[in-house]
Amino acid sequence: MDASHLSALQHKHAGLERQIQAELSRPLPDDTVIQSLKKRKLRIKEELSHI
Repeated sequence: MDASHLSALQHKHAGLERQIQAELSRPLPDDTVIQSLKKRKLRIKEELSHI
């Protein structure tokens, strides 16, 4: 896998973490949104672990 793909995955992973934290900091966080973001983040993490 090339470095640009790895970098893109890491960037997406970090972006999802920021979105999760932003949602959690809201007065009434939406659990459905958080669950969806966490699933997307996990898929990226699994892809990164196979590199």
